[in-house]
Amino acid sequence: MTAIRQGDGSLTRLADAILVPPFPGHSAPRWLLRALENGLAGVTLFGPNVSGPEQLSALTSALRAVAVEPVIAIDEEGGDVTRLGHLTGSPYPGNAALGAVDDVALTRAVYQALGTDLAAVGINVDLAPSVDVNTAAGNPIIGTRSFGDRTGLVSRHAAAAVHGLQAAGVGACAKHFPGHGSTRDDTHHVVATVDGDLALVRERDLPPFAAAIAAGVAAIMPGHLRVPAVTGDLPATQSAAALGGLLRGELGFTGVIISDALEMRAVSARNGITDAAVRAVAAGVDLLCLGRDQDEDAYLAVRTAITAAVWAGALTEARLEEAAARVAGFRAVLAERALPGVPVGGLQAGGLPSEPGNGDGIGLTAARRALRVTGTPGTVTDPVVIEVAPPGNIAVGIVPWGLEPWLPAGSVVRVPADGAQAEQRLAEALRRAAGRTVIAVIRDAHRDPGAQAVITGLLAARPDTIVLEMGLPVWRPAARTYLATYGASRTSGQAAAELLGLTPVTGH
Repeated sequence: MTAIRQGDGSLTRLADAILVPPFPGHSAPRWLLRALENGLAGVTLFGPNVSGPEQLSALTSALRAVAVEPVIAIDEEGGDVTRLGHLTGSPYPGNAALGAVDDVALTRAVYQALGTDLAAVGINVDLAPSVDVNTAAGNPIIGTRSFGDRTGLVSRHAAAAVHGLQAAGVGACAKHFPGHGSTRDDTHHVVATVDGDLALVRERDLPPFAAAIAAGVAAIMPGHLRVPAVTGDLPATQSAAALGGLLRGELGFTGVIISDALEMRAVSARNGITDAAVRAVAAGVDLLCLGRDQDEDAYLAVRTAITAAVWAGALTEARLEEAAARVAGFRAVLAERALPGVPVGGLQAGGLPSEPGNGDGIGLTAARRALRVTGTPGTVTDPVVIEVAPPGNIAVGIVPWGLEPWLPAGSVVRVPADGAQAEQRLAEALRRAAGRTVIAVIRDAHRDPGAQAVITGLLAARPDTIVLEMGLPVWRPAARTYLATYGASRTSGQAAAELLGLTPVTGH
């Protein structure tokens, strides 16, 4: 153990060595570059940091100019959760679509292409894949982010995703340990409790993590999830029994444990972000993430809290050194895996996914294979598209979705899921739809009774309405023609548009 004297800066350097804060804008601020020069582990990037490949490559090059292979992490799951494609939608369908196809070679190929895109712009850690077994259909936070609701299915695709990302030179991070799929709460707001006893968790939720570990996954992210028999009232992020006992002891994981965002109310509501950070490190977390909207002050506050906790005895110096050493080893491995000169895969100059209709991308191939159709659409004539928007989701954020890129301007009518305005907008759309094809586009309608009521009313007025579900097809209305894409990526929309005979519209 290194001898540390108060005020010599050693503790500050150790604290910096386990932090990957965010920052605003498309270029690195001075405070961040100075921190990287002084030993900051790296950064976490979000949509507001991304405008296109050239900009992003310049940004990551600037970060590497002041530090040797810093962690440059991003939350890029494909499908509904995309940071690279936040302006246009992802060129890759997400996990639910890949699970619906159930071809592990395809999953590996999609994740390798996604990893190639990340590596090409200088990103070396992807906070993906989500390997949660989505057994609670109404789960508000996982849904299409999961490969499915069967443990074996999720396990084999978890391994394939890890192999694909890491073959591209990008470190994978399986999440959300010990499994977020059975929960009914959003950890952005409250601690979520995993359904079932420990025996069920071992049987249902842990095998995908074991499969990811066997595949050599570089990192694992615990969720702010409570398993009463293991964690008591604590979330797994702050539980030594979960991290040291289950994850490292029982599953044998030796890689880096990366926290979920520390400002999430599940862990910050009681005593703030700084307390959440100290508790996470003490429990066994090695690398601390802060969410998109945190700033330099939040980073400095966390760093100060960690050093103060060591002096106060709430956190041991040995635990901090262990975490810093593990992150240093992680960075060394990332440097070895880096593949120089990797060409951009699904992205083009300007940050846009490959244009609809090019037909040669692995993402579009996967989206076409995932598409499921009941009934026969027939000839689509001058369609009116009624889009019922879902409630907001913090993890997904605001990303374009739907059929609009394949329709003339003014063809889409957006209808809220409830209230008098919904009735008014629906009546207006039906007046416009006389003699025209009606297509209703929904997204995870099983979570939204208001959306179900809108679609039921629409089908009563126009039984020939084509219904397109761009989330999980759990709630199935009595439509003559029903399409399910298992996600709302741009390529999922393209696959549906192709089947309906729609063509790309210039200017989208």
